[in-house]
Amino acid sequence: MFTPKSVALIGATETPGSVGRMILENLRASDFGGAVYPVNPKRRTVLGLESFARLGEAPAPVDLAIIVTPAATVPGIIAECVEAGVKGAVIISAGFKETGEAGRELERQVLAQARRGRMRIIGPNCLGVMLPHAGLNATFAAGMARPGSVGFISQSGALCTAILDWSFRENVGFSAFVSVGSMLDVGWGDLLYWLGDDPHTRSIVIYMESIGDARAFLSAAREVALTKPIVVIKVGRTAAAAKAAASHTGSLTGSDEVLDAAFRRVGVLRVDTIAELFDMAEVLGKQPRPRGPRLAIITNAGGPAALATDMLIRSGGEIAALSDESHRSLDALLPPHWSRGNPVDLLGDADAERYARALEIVARDPGNDGVLAILTPQAMTDAAATARRLSAFAALEGKPLLASWMGAEAVAEGNAILNRANIPTYAFPDTAARAFASMWRYSHSLDALYEIPALTPDLAVSREQAGKIIDHVRAAGRTLLTEVESKKILAAYAIPTVATHCAESADRAVEIARDLGGPVVLKLHSKTITHKSDIGGVKLNLHDEPSIRRAFQEIEKAAHAHAAAHDFLGVTVQPMIARAGFELILGSSTDAQFGPVLLFGAGGELVEIFQDRALGLPPLNATLARRMMERTRIFTALGGVRGHPPVDLAALAGLLVRFSQLVVEQPWISEIDINPLLVTGGDFLALDARVVLHASRLAETDLPRPAIRPYPAHYVSHWELRDGTPVTIRPIRPEDEPLLVAFHRTLSAESVHLRYFGQLALDQRTTHQRLRRVCFNDYDREIALVAERGHGSSREIIGIGRLSKAHGLDEAEFALVISDQWQRHGLGTRLLALLVTVARAEKLLRLTASLLPENRAMMAIARKCGFALRQSGLEGAWKADIVL
Repeated sequence: MFTPKSVALIGATETPGSVGRMILENLRASDFGGAVYPVNPKRRTVLGLESFARLGEAPAPVDLAIIVTPAATVPGIIAECVEAGVKGAVIISAGFKETGEAGRELERQVLAQARRGRMRIIGPNCLGVMLPHAGLNATFAAGMARPGSVGFISQSGALCTAILDWSFRENVGFSAFVSVGSMLDVGWGDLLYWLGDDPHTRSIVIYMESIGDARAFLSAAREVALTKPIVVIKVGRTAAAAKAAASHTGSLTGSDEVLDAAFRRVGVLRVDTIAELFDMAEVLGKQPRPRGPRLAIITNAGGPAALATDMLIRSGGEIAALSDESHRSLDALLPPHWSRGNPVDLLGDADAERYARALEIVARDPGNDGVLAILTPQAMTDAAATARRLSAFAALEGKPLLASWMGAEAVAEGNAILNRANIPTYAFPDTAARAFASMWRYSHSLDALYEIPALTPDLAVSREQAGKIIDHVRAAGRTLLTEVESKKILAAYAIPTVATHCAESADRAVEIARDLGGPVVLKLHSKTITHKSDIGGVKLNLHDEPSIRRAFQEIEKAAHAHAAAHDFLGVTVQPMIARAGFELILGSSTDAQFGPVLLFGAGGELVEIFQDRALGLPPLNATLARRMMERTRIFTALGGVRGHPPVDLAALAGLLVRFSQLVVEQPWISEIDINPLLVTGGDFLALDARVVLHASRLAETDLPRPAIRPYPAHYVSHWELRDGTPVTIRPIRPEDEPLLVAFHRTLSAESVHLRYFGQLALDQRTTHQRLRRVCFNDYDREIALVAERGHGSSREIIGIGRLSKAHGLDEAEFALVISDQWQRHGLGTRLLALLVTVARAEKLLRLTASLLPENRAMMAIARKCGFALRQSGLEGAWKADIVL
């Protein structure tokens, strides 16, 4: 769709002010070198171009159709496009789902027709598409975007026109300018993959009203954000804005907190203003990401530097401390009354040479992570000359350089010089400081996502036991589990719970209390009443028989006052636990767009009042669990405060990991709460638990699924090599990175050559930046199977096979390498056979690989597994291919 050689405009017209005329004028006025075919059954020519009554009458195949006819005509036009072999269409027309049920029916018809020919659609109800580097302007905007490196995607066509006008003034260029409208077919994920592969695109900015297919967006963003920054402004932070967005696009806006958690999980930077959106796109596209939060500032005026410092601190950055060496060098360079600290005030008479030499000193100081140069146009200031001298520092190693040349005409030439040198410029220094802090936040968030997780204790969990409890409850026609059932679910995932016993009578409650010894707690036992404390259904610290009997009667009376008599099933009796530790809450609920969402924070009776919580998407690993905890205020207290011993944070992270495993492995759970989870040192105890299931009327295939695909445990298998050595073949995990480093040390030069089509040094193959792409699999996009032998600390990876899906196609490429010591044991054949099985299970249609002609062993394995081989013509390579 984005590389068309011919375009048909269906609905082309000469009517002044019409969309059909405006788009045709833009197609003709741009540098698009392909053919343009107007389609209008009532005219023989449109604006001097030959017109055709039907698409099928065009003299050559059409690659892209632009449709501007009324909504009711569009399904038929799409049918014509399919018959004519058109592969892509942009539907400009409005009148679809935003108008109600009739419009939604039209969309269903359009999509049904498009699917007959594997045709892709952008829109409907959109501005169109601009591709400045290709000279294509298929929009009704007034003007063509400048070529540049920013890929812009917007759900609002009107905003597109405003952004376009702004970009002319600010000299911002675009690699693509796409209005997506209602996203009937082509969505965020498709466009992110395309921009991720596009060599013209260095950064991606998005105006979003609704996320649509959350899993597709997160999957694409997770991959692309590693190499190209993705900056999003998402409306809907307030209820009023969410309502406006929903009415505008016909889609529901999800919980804003959940959206923040989702963006954070995949490395997407969210901003609040249009200006910040493009500021960030520009700076991340031009300069390296900072390695830390410390900023050094050089300036010829104290006031602007103070403003920048205030904003930097408020935005989460730090003002860098100058090293002793930098102090000595600056003392030798600057007048005696310079600021003698950071910000480095060069004084009002600073010339270009003083700026350049000071910047050189500050830039080589290891105590900072970036530099901001501020200039105010004073009488002795030459803004252009200073900009020319500073341009030599545009590519500082590992540090961003930002500039704020304050003023208008006096600094215009200097700003232009800096921009041409890829040094981002800002009208005000506080804006620049905020941009640096946002860069650091983006960089830190991205790096934190891909830290090697600590191994969590391999505690035994029983998915089957929990499943049986849920099946029993569903068979009884219930969606609410009792407290006892809820705690059994937790226990199945090695989450400690307080001993809980059921008593149908006061006599039985007294008997249980006597067996437990010490004070007890009585709670309402019911299959229908969920919030027990709200109706007086919880009695604490009961020491003797009279108090226990009295509590039983009070709970029974409270239950009868709020529900039917049969809703009271008695009470549960639990030992009274001294609450000497911290009370936390751990929970999960279902979001309409993102599926299960995790919650961690301060718990207890005042949980709704304090609102100290962090949200995250399952599944978690130890690193993600730790990051989630760090976003709460109570995390500081967990390190030990006022006589409380520090909590074992690694063990707590492991508990969160198991809880997230519970959530993804038990899809019938709609809501689950542990409140409070009592934490003391290394001891954890769930004092209360509540589980609610989805309605039984739902089919299992209709249950909400996690937005991040969980670990595909069903691909784990056990096998024996020819010599009887047992191996486990399983999908790779992030925790495997150290094992993979050790695996690469076992590969000979020949094995490396055959796998990588040349030599790749060990230190190149084992960098964290490279291995994180291998180990942190997005299982929707790629699945690497590792063959592992041994147990515990003696575990080692002896082979790996990788399946990588192609963007936009139902096919994948495989790669495979076996440790030299374990070659010729049948492992290569086994791994490839399993990759074929996985590919079929993932509903792929084709699996391919490129092989060097000297890799005869791999060719033999491929033939054995059913692949056809042919020479591909690429450096003598062979192509292995199997249709699934």
